[in-house]
Amino acid sequence: MDAAQAQDRDPMLLYEANGITVRGHLQFGLNAVSERNLFWNFSDTVAPGSGFDPDADWLEVYVKPGLSFEKSLDGGSVFYGKASAVGSYTFGTDAYDFGDTGRVTLEEAFLGFRTQPPEGLSFDVSFGPRELKLGTGMLIANGGSSGFERGALKFGPRKAWEMAAIGRISGSGFTGTAFYIDPNERPANDGKNELAGLDLRYDDPAGGYLGLTYVNVLKSQSPYIQAAPGGIGAPTILPGARDGTNALNLYAKANPFSGALENWVFSADLAYEWNDDIDLQAWAGRVQAAYTFTDLPWSPTLTYSYQTFSGDDPNTPELERFDPLYYEGSPSAWATGSKSSMVFINSNVQAHGLALRLQPTRQDTVTLRYAHIRANELRSPIQFGQATRVDTTGGTANVIAGVTDAHLSDDLFLEYSRIINRNTFLTAGVSVSLPGEGIRNTVAGDVPNWTGGFINVVFNF
Repeated sequence: MDAAQAQDRDPMLLYEANGITVRGHLQFGLNAVSERNLFWNFSDTVAPGSGFDPDADWLEVYVKPGLSFEKSLDGGSVFYGKASAVGSYTFGTDAYDFGDTGRVTLEEAFLGFRTQPPEGLSFDVSFGPRELKLGTGMLIANGGSSGFERGALKFGPRKAWEMAAIGRISGSGFTGTAFYIDPNERPANDGKNELAGLDLRYDDPAGGYLGLTYVNVLKSQSPYIQAAPGGIGAPTILPGARDGTNALNLYAKANPFSGALENWVFSADLAYEWNDDIDLQAWAGRVQAAYTFTDLPWSPTLTYSYQTFSGDDPNTPELERFDPLYYEGSPSAWATGSKSSMVFINSNVQAHGLALRLQPTRQDTVTLRYAHIRANELRSPIQFGQATRVDTTGGTANVIAGVTDAHLSDDLFLEYSRIINRNTFLTAGVSVSLPGEGIRNTVAGDVPNWTGGFINVVFNF
């Protein structure tokens, strides 16, 4: 096949000759969102004069054009790179009282070099803004911030780190990754964070894996929050406390089983954090078990998960509050609940989750998710700490410093996805969050259910 024929079959292939391949990239999406009784209508009690409307409808749009190249060198090595940008906008007013606003920002702009020997170790190094996800995305996944003045709150199209230096060595199923990353934070909320670390991982050909990630926060101006002694009074904000924090994340997934366990999948994550400068010791973890009913129509898969993140014990002088760093926050990844994940970051919370996935056709998937969400420590902060949670406005500006009952909420989320064609994807969903006693007790009067829905379409070329 010559270059002209290849371009006819792949319109995004712009050039292919003399060992050089140049490819265009284009992704764009539209998302219509409707919410009722946002944040369980807390604004009526917490900030009645703010003008915050707990019923909101808005439209999000984004476009992500890009260009990549590869240059094949002697010996099978490859010199490569990519550049892309994100333009996003929100029409109407979103959940955080921002609207009719958006920004165009740089997404990727990296150069790299990799070796591809038929045997032995391979090497891959790159430098510049790009995406990086480690393990299951428990700590390091989402390098970019969206929403607020940047628009596209729900879509969250920015994923790349503002700067990244990544080196990988791979061979015989083992991969070692050394990294330096600087998150692409919103200018209004930039904590000047810089992180570095190592990830060691083994991928078994059968499908299981085992890995360990170490992260060190080299620099940060991001604050931590500590419970008041005995949980009585306002919490203490510790400026710049993230600086120097260390984290270890052990992650694993079992190989496919045979016999009676052949339809089961098991996975687990454990994490530990420490910072001697502020006497921090925190922990988190998740276990998952999934079973696929292969003999039933639509191949139902039922998944149970339990995830927990330590909170600060108000009865100790130490700090035990887990820092979730830059986790992957979708309901299928590390979100705690569906709607509740807009309020509770992965700190001082635990959740029992059930997900039932059905696949009526190869193109259609229906998933029902349920989460029972509780606080780990009473009278201890359960909000505050990551990116966009620090400076919310309107009726959501108040930090929830703690609850007197552990039950926070119960979330239900029904999602439908369809692969329209190889480039077009449709997703729609409806969800409800039922407040628990912990939430009901924080305000006087009735606390309504928080409901909403969305429908979006994404084009990816």
